[in-house]
Amino acid sequence: MSMFRAVREFPIALRLLFINQFGVDIGFCVLIPFLAQYLEQNLGMSAALVGLVLGVRNLSQQGLFVAGGTAADRLGARTVIVAGCVLRTAGFALLAFGNSLPFLVAASVCSSLAGALFYPAVRTYVAQEMGDRQPEAFALLNVFATSGWLIGLLLGSLLFLVDLRVCALAVSAFFTLLTVAQALTLPASAVTPASETVLADWREALGNRRFLCFTLATTGMVTMENQLFVLLPEGARTASGWEGGAGLLLASGAVAHLFLQLPITRSLERHGGGARWLSAGIALIGIGFVPPLLICTAARPTGPGEGIPRLAVMITGALILYAGGMIAYPAAMEAIPRFGRERLTGTYFGLFYMLSGTAAVGGNAVVGWTMDLAECSRRPWLPWLCCLAFGMASAVAMGWLYRARVLPRGPVVTPAPIASGPARLLPGPAPAPDGVREQPPR
Repeated sequence: MSMFRAVREFPIALRLLFINQFGVDIGFCVLIPFLAQYLEQNLGMSAALVGLVLGVRNLSQQGLFVAGGTAADRLGARTVIVAGCVLRTAGFALLAFGNSLPFLVAASVCSSLAGALFYPAVRTYVAQEMGDRQPEAFALLNVFATSGWLIGLLLGSLLFLVDLRVCALAVSAFFTLLTVAQALTLPASAVTPASETVLADWREALGNRRFLCFTLATTGMVTMENQLFVLLPEGARTASGWEGGAGLLLASGAVAHLFLQLPITRSLERHGGGARWLSAGIALIGIGFVPPLLICTAARPTGPGEGIPRLAVMITGALILYAGGMIAYPAAMEAIPRFGRERLTGTYFGLFYMLSGTAAVGGNAVVGWTMDLAECSRRPWLPWLCCLAFGMASAVAMGWLYRARVLPRGPVVTPAPIASGPARLLPGPAPAPDGVREQPPR
């Protein structure tokens, strides 16, 4: 299979990062979707305490992404990746051995801080070390992440029937092995001492209007991808009348990524590069909600003869959504570090995850509101139409950014020191720093 051949072509350190990404998503999906039920049913916590534990986890991860990215810039990606693995191991161990509120809050904070360190640091490593192979490396990270979601949810549903503590111990042991492997194989890279303060780095990135516009335009994409765990599974169960319908949606996505992600990425690189196709990919994610929109008004099926065709329609929509993600995700990851200086690569990744994730919380709230409204008003098409609108708005915004030459289109070049001067307003590309020739548009 071409994907496995491509994996073998990368250095052993990056292959371990692929496995690490796979493990991170398995560990997340094994535990987090079932954590609320465990806290409420097994430990007898009130809904308020359950909300506190989960809220601490979400808020700490979203808020600390930028800290993880800055740490990767100043300490080196390798150090931060290994630290993230250590914290992930500790978080799952605490979850296994603690049954009091302080232990569970500490486990949640460790787990979220680990994710906040790991995600921007790994992307920083790929952006700085992979050169021309960045698109393929980001594409393979997407494959391993999607496969991890599927296997994690399947394992979690099985292990939860036994004991969540056993599951947490198994995941902790797995991450212990990954931590040792990463520490032994990831090469340490030289880190240029920073002459500016951390706040100065953040001000520079937050003052980058091109980057902020790009991040805002991706909010719809992030919101729609989150529906793979909320709206689409619920729609599959309703349309088919079968609880296993949601699992088939995820399985179809994992299989599609295994066979199609790398060929799609390579084809886009031969036809102008990923940035050129970002808008089309996001639009395709939105179009993925059209097939469910066409059947959502139908009554619940009375048997397999009705349920199977409807489930096929839902899977078709999910596959369209996955195809859009396979186009858009590697291109978006490749574009992020090109907005600024190479020394701030981690900061830009961290801010992207923090800002887009925080904005997507609002988008998810809107989708959730339309789901409730649809149930009360008997308008089941409302949430699907809402997601379609998110997709089209995000695609139009990204298309405008590309045509206005806001999106970076050339490879990363280490710039000379930038002289202070007035900021350039949108639209239009930022002026190239002294000593750097701007790449021609693809």
